[in-house]
Amino acid sequence: MRRKAVTAKGSRTVGASSGPTPISSAFTTPLSSAYPSTYASEAEYDNNDEIAKLPIGALSLDGSVSNLRKPKREKQLPFRFLDLPSELRVKVYDYHFVGTGDVLDLDRDNYKRIHQKLAIFRVCRTIYREASYFFYSTHPVRIFPTIPGRFFKTKKPLLARMKPNQRSSLTSLELRLGPGWSSPPRGWVVNPALGLSDCVNVNKITVYVECDPGNDFFKGFRQPDNFYERFSKSLLIGVLDEMPWVHRIEFEAWPNVKKSGALMRGLIEVVKTRGIKIIWGKERGWTDAEEVEPEPALDLNAPLLMNHGSPGIMVVV
Repeated sequence: MRRKAVTAKGSRTVGASSGPTPISSAFTTPLSSAYPSTYASEAEYDNNDEIAKLPIGALSLDGSVSNLRKPKREKQLPFRFLDLPSELRVKVYDYHFVGTGDVLDLDRDNYKRIHQKLAIFRVCRTIYREASYFFYSTHPVRIFPTIPGRFFKTKKPLLARMKPNQRSSLTSLELRLGPGWSSPPRGWVVNPALGLSDCVNVNKITVYVECDPGNDFFKGFRQPDNFYERFSKSLLIGVLDEMPWVHRIEFEAWPNVKKSGALMRGLIEVVKTRGIKIIWGKERGWTDAEEVEPEPALDLNAPLLMNHGSPGIMVVV
């Protein structure tokens, strides 16, 4: 007996086509790019973020981790100053002693200008010999102090305070005349304690005259009988007696000092009688020629003198 095929209500016949049946819909299927993705696209990818995450060692050229360590600090070796030629060392000494002054004298500012720079003498014996000789041979020393203050009337000038080996390095001295012209200090005396006999390498003495009391300007204030002229000559004679090997005397003066004045004529005479060569300083500008006295300026306010007609009688107008 043949059985009928059973069909389910509301369903398709069993045994029909196995392919899917399309379902009509009013909505379109969205593209896959419309859905958010968990991975960033190429446009959203930032290289800087990845570089920031890299370790510092990966950024080096070789990629070694050893670059992360600090380079070992090498100990710098000291400069061997004495390996330099002597000519260069002298240049260094010249640069080191800049600002110590042209002439050495007792001064309260010596500690600031000179004393601290003399510390180079304590380095070693070689530098002491070289630097000390350079310093004292290039700086004249004033025989008697002239700077106002507590040292002006001292009985022990700078030359007497120096050691014999320091005095032997000197090549020039300065004798400054003028300060204390009315009453010279008692310490201005040439004696063996001054140490001039140790200055065996001195070949030049500069005689610097600041003022000449013989000028009419000092009339009424100076001591009588050419006191200061005689005092200055005795100082120069005493210095030359202690140092007969000196063969040059340099004369320098302030502008108000005349070469034809009594003081300068007396000093020049002392030098000429000993046959010592005279040289003239650049500041005053003297030469071997006779000094030409400038003509006095005409005073327009001075009264006029007229002849009255009788001999020997002048009338002030």
